[in-house]
Amino acid sequence: MPSSQRGLLTERIARQLEHEIRSGELAAGVKLPSERELAEQFAASRNVVREALRRLEAQHLIEVAPGRGSFVSEQNAGQASSYDALYRAGRPTARQLIEARIPLEVEIVGLAVERATQADLDAMRRANEVLARATDVVHKARADLDFHDAIAAASGNPVLRIMLSSIGGMMFEMMLRSNSDPSIGEPGVPHHPEIYEAIVARDAELARSRMREHLTLGLRTYGADLDVSLDVMARQHIETLMRQSRDAP
Repeated sequence: MPSSQRGLLTERIARQLEHEIRSGELAAGVKLPSERELAEQFAASRNVVREALRRLEAQHLIEVAPGRGSFVSEQNAGQASSYDALYRAGRPTARQLIEARIPLEVEIVGLAVERATQADLDAMRRANEVLARATDVVHKARADLDFHDAIAAASGNPVLRIMLSSIGGMMFEMMLRSNSDPSIGEPGVPHHPEIYEAIVARDAELARSRMREHLTLGLRTYGADLDVSLDVMARQHIETLMRQSRDAP
């Protein structure tokens, strides 16, 4: 299986199980089906299922007991620090997420211009380089998210960084969409390299302007997807990308 299709299948499985856990379909303490059973259910290899389960474990959604299997964890306030389930209960759309990101990330990048250390700048540059080299949409989306997190870290304000992290799951879903859409390459629109250059130049006004333009691009290019629930948009888009990957020569 090509790495791009493998990554998308991992995302689909992890998203489905995460939804079932957060919605209560899989209650705390319930044992998940075995890797073999999940592999059959999702028509995937056991290695792909294992990757999806590792993601859920990293999110503290499941606990893996060696020799006994995987069990749904108690979802207390500490484990649900991302507030992801609370956000999703309102079925937010891509438009609403963009509207939330603009004031948050424009302020974050302004502070990053003033406070970024060389280590912060190096982290942004590395994320950009990974994004430029990535050949599949999942790796691109992860590098995209890493770049925005590096800017938030550079702001020197842990509250702002946590606020951005709390919507990271939804941002990742949008980034899957953005990084596979040719129209996102619209000429003249600032992207990561231009934002990074403004931060390096310590030009707060330019950095804020470029971040705002970067974030509002989706308002012009997403079309009907703008006002569809993010969960629905992401599920449909992953299925489309998987079909394209299977049909590719």
